[in-house]
Amino acid sequence: MDYKLTLIAGLCCCSFLYGFAQQGGSECLKANAKSCGECIQAGPNCGWCTNLEFLQEGEPTSARCDDLAALKSKGCSENEMENPRGSQETRENKPLTHRNKDTAEKLKPEDITQIQPQKLSLKLRSGEPQAFSLKFKRAEDYPIDLYYLMDLSFSMKDDLENVKSLGTALMREMEKITSDFRIGFGSFVEKTVMPYISTTPAKLRNPCTNDQNCTSPFSYKNVLSLTSNGTLFNELVGKQHISGNLDSPEGGFDAIMQVAVCGEQIGWRNVTRLLVFSTDAGFHFAGDGKLGGIVLPNDGKCHLGRSEE
Repeated sequence: MDYKLTLIAGLCCCSFLYGFAQQGGSECLKANAKSCGECIQAGPNCGWCTNLEFLQEGEPTSARCDDLAALKSKGCSENEMENPRGSQETRENKPLTHRNKDTAEKLKPEDITQIQPQKLSLKLRSGEPQAFSLKFKRAEDYPIDLYYLMDLSFSMKDDLENVKSLGTALMREMEKITSDFRIGFGSFVEKTVMPYISTTPAKLRNPCTNDQNCTSPFSYKNVLSLTSNGTLFNELVGKQHISGNLDSPEGGFDAIMQVAVCGEQIGWRNVTRLLVFSTDAGFHFAGDGKLGGIVLPNDGKCHLGRSEE
């Protein structure tokens, strides 16, 4: 009777210790991986034994996934272990461009290098970090494109007067930074549907009151594509008139989208691009258009017509 109790107690103790060992084992065993792919994703130190005869009788498939030292101690040789590592390859590594603004030779923007390396190919393994060095140096006299996007709702009337002389002033200041500077101008008001604007014929012609001479409401206009002619900027901006709408938020985000995606019409180059956004009000959020029957999200495409180019 005593021998039977001792044997049962011993078996229970062994079962408890085996279960405790499984519970307190490596992260690889805890992952309970059923395939090589699951095992590799369990951790950077996990390996998968490809030898089908590696498992002992009664062992689950997940026992083929363990840390490398444990697999080796269990009899799985290194050439039978799947243990892919991350790697990196530098594919383009042109040196940074060093030049001085006063003595710099004229280079095309695509011939100027400001970041090194330019192309890097990485193979990543889950949980394993990859480190690489990145150098950046701002090239002197690098071309700049600046687009001024202005809210022309009625509350911006005073600001429009100030912007009319902005072109030449900006040109003078930017000449201190670069010899290749271009400026453009665009304007916006509001979504051209109710309830954001009044759609009565009289209000469409002149949305303002108190005998104010206002232009018809519009969503966005590209008044001047990017140019190096600051005088032309002042001339065209001087011809602009304010407009009006009904609600407080404006359609600024719709205009920003068009400025971003209409690269050909705006004249963006692959250089430093600056967008100056001028408004005194908030903007409509996604979903606001439902009030006017606009249920589809912005398609992210350019919708500038010939009259707006």
